[in-house]
Amino acid sequence: MSLETASFVLKRVPVDSVGIQERCNFFTQRSIKKSSKLDALYASIQLMDLTTLEGSDTPERVKQLCNKARYPMTPALSEQLSRMESFRPIPSVAAVCVYPEMVSVAVKALQGTKIQIASVATGFPSGQTPLKTRLEEVTFAVEAGATEIDMVIQRGAFLSGDYQRVYDEIAAVKEVCGLAHLKVILETGELGTLEKVRFASDLAMEAGADFIKTSTGKIPSAASLPVTLVMFQAIADFYTRTGRKIGMKPAGGIRTAKQSIHYLVMLQETLGPEWIRPELFRFGASALLNDVLKQIAKQLTGHYFYDKAFSLD
Repeated sequence: MSLETASFVLKRVPVDSVGIQERCNFFTQRSIKKSSKLDALYASIQLMDLTTLEGSDTPERVKQLCNKARYPMTPALSEQLSRMESFRPIPSVAAVCVYPEMVSVAVKALQGTKIQIASVATGFPSGQTPLKTRLEEVTFAVEAGATEIDMVIQRGAFLSGDYQRVYDEIAAVKEVCGLAHLKVILETGELGTLEKVRFASDLAMEAGADFIKTSTGKIPSAASLPVTLVMFQAIADFYTRTGRKIGMKPAGGIRTAKQSIHYLVMLQETLGPEWIRPELFRFGASALLNDVLKQIAKQLTGHYFYDKAFSLD
């Protein structure tokens, strides 16, 4: 099956599931020098989106998250580690992601920083609201100050084969985003197969996505190395064909520094070092940050710190 757009016929690309898994196993077995590991840990922080997407979100909670985004490590621990020879100041994260109603709070809390303000929209996480409502939600978030929009595709339409509708809706959201970057969430855990993940990736990029993203984080099946590798390959092929670099955001289920390094190794060897920057790669993994900080402290001092040394938000 294919999708015919105004300028391109989008066809299904076969995916070798066994080969994908073998390559992913290879990436997890790479040996990394201590200095390179420390570089990867620092990079992981700079590539991270911190998120709060709960019905219980309050302005105070968003402000607290924004403070964590600006200053990931507590001042006391930073002061202690600064005495170590290899210490470098802990960078801020790439972005904070909130619901549209909380965008203005985040904008004020992050004023004067380079941290991006992302907002989920388009009926997150189901995408089942009318298109007009979804577009109004995007417009509201952008006017409030969001610099990035994380939209979800209508998986019901995709799974029923109504690819033109999915394409048209992404294009419509992209248009109302204006200068804000559009990250398209595929919710890969609901798509069923790697071939469908590849087709959805190709469709989203052709429709105008600036980023493609694995998951909402709201279902058990979230990011995985095989799914991410398939999406990397789609990005590589799209770049070869169009010369346009699309970003990638694995989200959900990435909780340890070790996992983040596996993803960065795969990114380096699939898309190249030019993708290892916030403009083209993000981790959607708020639970990851404290483990990365813990591993940085371990690399610098040779021992682990108690969890209470790190903020729990």
